[in-house]
Amino acid sequence: MRYRAGYKYQLATKERFDDTGVRPPCILQTRWLRLRPNGLLEIKSGYAWDGPSGPTFDSKNSIRASLAHDAFYQLMRLKLLDRIWRVEADLYLDKVLEEDGMWFPRRWYWLKGVQLFAAGAADPINKKPVLEAP
Repeated sequence: MRYRAGYKYQLATKERFDDTGVRPPCILQTRWLRLRPNGLLEIKSGYAWDGPSGPTFDSKNSIRASLAHDAFYQLMRLKLLDRIWRVEADLYLDKVLEEDGMWFPRRWYWLKGVQLFAAGAADPINKKPVLEAP
């Protein structure tokens, strides 16, 4: 058996994020994700992600933002999306957190946290490995 570890959530319905500000030169697509040049991010049902990371807690107003942010960073780890888009991906995280009602001081710490400490999560060297069992 081959599998990947480290996921906490699995999307039960498709999700889309309009006008993310992340605008690749062409359509980027994986089995689960599609990012269009106009900034539309589409995520298929069944997509798995690890949710909010770092010294924080998961809450209803952080889940959608973590989904979009994790999708962008996964595209960067896969070398499909240039890492120059990391700044826009981080700003979009903040935008969704605000839309979903997160209190400003908590949002500010989230944004500063990803800006200062999340670069490695976008690095291809940190792609989730395929594991085997038994």
